[in-house]
Amino acid sequence: MTGKAATLPKTATLKAAVVRTAGTNCDAETVYALERAGAAVDMVHLHSLMRAPEKLADYRIVVFPGGFTYGDDIASGVVFAVEMRERVLPELRRRLADGALVLGICNGFQILVRAGLLPDTDGRSNAAGLGQEASLQTNVSGRFECRWVRLEATTDRSVFLEKGQIIECPVAHMEGRFVTSEELRGQLAETGQLALRYTAADGGEAAYPDNPNGSRLAVAGICDPTGRVLGLMPHPERNVETWHHPHWTRGTAGGAGLSVFTRAVSAARGDR
Repeated sequence: MTGKAATLPKTATLKAAVVRTAGTNCDAETVYALERAGAAVDMVHLHSLMRAPEKLADYRIVVFPGGFTYGDDIASGVVFAVEMRERVLPELRRRLADGALVLGICNGFQILVRAGLLPDTDGRSNAAGLGQEASLQTNVSGRFECRWVRLEATTDRSVFLEKGQIIECPVAHMEGRFVTSEELRGQLAETGQLALRYTAADGGEAAYPDNPNGSRLAVAGICDPTGRVLGLMPHPERNVETWHHPHWTRGTAGGAGLSVFTRAVSAARGDR
């Protein structure tokens, strides 16, 4: 694991920002998950950060939640990424260099990929104008997929995850198929940046519908080289309470998604 955050005083309040704009629709659930994990959370509009990007200095965790920003009218996350690129992204990179964490969920993942923060294999892709390294494209099924899936954390690089842990949570997307070159996909596998994979109930290779979008290697989420940026298509914020799981009345305990947020808060505080 890399990129440990500076330790906060035990009495200090750890602050997180959930960044929203027109079309974001998972912001309230994300705020709730972060608060359950022990953070003090502000919901911040993107345009507020565009006017004063220095506001990001107040936060140790910055989350881009799910939804359909600007209607995904051009393609998923494109307009949001373009709006943040000139003013917000440089400040966000400074916060990352100072040990902050960034999480992108579903549309947030799409935004981070479009903006160049993921996979960011050389740590300078967007800053150097090297362009987008990957994409999240239309599901192989050709339709919107909304279902519960089973995820396995496949790396010890990300501060958000524990290698080998299983997380069940929903997906709800049309453009979730992670696409990049064979060369880069191999590089990401070698460096531990392929952070989450869809898996079948028996732990085997996930085919449709266990892999809802058809991503090669069943990729569900990736991290950057530091482990402090994570993007994933499924929604851990929708499974943070026991009763969130559809089978909770049959004895299947829910809440597994909360670990993503509790581990983030712990890492951002410098506790591990």
